Amino acid sequence: MYDNILYPTDGSTGSDAAAEHARLLASTFGATVHVLHVVDTRHTGIGVSGAFLSDDGSGLSGKTDEGDGSGTVGERRDFDEEDDAQAGRGAELVEEAAAAFGDVETVTAVESGNPHSVIVDYADANDVDLIVMGTHGRTGVDRYLLGSVTEKVVRLADPPVMTVRADADG
Repeated sequence: MYDNILYPTDGSTGSDAAAEHARLLASTFGATVHVLHVVDTRHTGIGVSGAFLSDDGSGLSGKTDEGDGSGTVGERRDFDEEDDAQAGRGAELVEEAAAAFGDVETVTAVESGNPHSVIVDYADANDVDLIVMGTHGRTGVDRYLLGSVTEKVVRLADPPVMTVRADADG
């Protein structure tokens, strides 16, 4: 039933809660777990909180986040070193997560971009049968302002998506 299971992780308690579910499913079905970390590059170098920006970099006003070159709030700057550091942390994260899967066959990957898009594209490109991911359980204004990578994956992914709340009791 499941040959390839995608487990996206950001190292949060939500993704940690999903790991055990992914491990049990992979053990049961003899599946390979793809452990993926996405370096979120949507808002790198932006001087305003990403919580107030949409995927295209526009704020709540709809204006794009273009700086005036003066170093003021909203300027986009090149942060290749920062992205490299995040990718290094991501590589450590996926290796640690893969090791925790024990005897389950794993594949690790670190990619960059818009997290929900990368997860959906990765699932399509790697013949994933199931995505198992955590959710922080935010509601109301927090969910509206911050959005939800998990919610977007649920809506856009072709394979089924199992979501596990951070406070789930296994």
